[in-house]
Amino acid sequence: MRAGRPSSVRAVDAAALRLQFPVLARVAYLNAGTCGPLPRASLEAARDVWELAESQGRGAAYFERLGAMRERLRAAYASVLGADPLDVALTTSTSEGVVRVLAGLELGPGDEVLTAPDEHAGLLGPLRALRERRSVAVRTAPLAELPDAVGPRTALVACSHVSWTTGALAPEALAGLDVPLLLDGAQSTGAVPIDLSALGCSFYAGSGQKWLCGPMGSGMLWVSPAWRERLEPTGLTYVNLSDPAAGLAARPLPGAARHDAPALALETVAPALAAYETLASAGLSAVQRRATGLAARLAELLAGSGRLIAPRGRSTLVSWHSRDPVLERDRLAAAGVVVRDLPGTPLLRASTGAWNDESDLERLLAAL
Repeated sequence: MRAGRPSSVRAVDAAALRLQFPVLARVAYLNAGTCGPLPRASLEAARDVWELAESQGRGAAYFERLGAMRERLRAAYASVLGADPLDVALTTSTSEGVVRVLAGLELGPGDEVLTAPDEHAGLLGPLRALRERRSVAVRTAPLAELPDAVGPRTALVACSHVSWTTGALAPEALAGLDVPLLLDGAQSTGAVPIDLSALGCSFYAGSGQKWLCGPMGSGMLWVSPAWRERLEPTGLTYVNLSDPAAGLAARPLPGAARHDAPALALETVAPALAAYETLASAGLSAVQRRATGLAARLAELLAGSGRLIAPRGRSTLVSWHSRDPVLERDRLAAAGVVVRDLPGTPLLRASTGAWNDESDLERLLAAL
């Protein structure tokens, strides 16, 4: 047999996938780390929902469709995580998942949460609130050093799977810890392969609007089966109850659905599901391979042009040093290249997806 790519490995039809994202006809969109490009199918799904509501009102047909689509989206997100849908909650963002975990754990004085100092505010903000409201100690160590920084008071380690500033991956040694691990998957969900067992985490919070290209207000939280009955649900509402008509006797739903966001509307769920299906039709594994490969290529090109690249892992993020990140971001935007600056750092960041191609990378290089 001739050496080369195994026949079982599927490749992305890059040109066909690119056509599904109208924004790419106008700009080099390299900002999925904030929000992924919206596929045409999501716009059509949203339009269908609004037309349904406009023509029929939001009665039984609307809510029946919402219930069915919520479960389809739960199953879709579970497939991204390689998880059982029973263990996946539907949230509005990565940060909401983080908040639900921190609020549901019985942490208090004497407990310590270990995190990295350069985490996103979506994690550090809730940790600050936990410190102020429950007198929980919050200690930091560099991401790469977290496994060795665990101490006798550490009750939880909370950090990114992929660093939002550099694209570095959390150290594999975190999987061997004997304390719960909460991973912020904002920059990894849909972008890189996720093996929850190998990661050794107890909780995994992810976004729907980044590499899964859904609308703002979509996300997920995975709760390990070992924590299924131990993580307290906060703010139980109608959608979180198995028998809401029972009033004060109502019981939480089994599994992670008890942590679902209460107001995740059909106007969000339908386009989120359409975006997932757009990517799934191209093959999620192939989409991830192409995206990480493009990021590696971009890092090579930027380094070859003399730019200083922040240390990174095999992710879809590439960050480089800039003398004036905001000014350079705006100048690139004027040239039709969308990247973002990282507040509080000297870095600009590009985020690649399988929908990008070499022309986007070349356009960025030419505009720098």
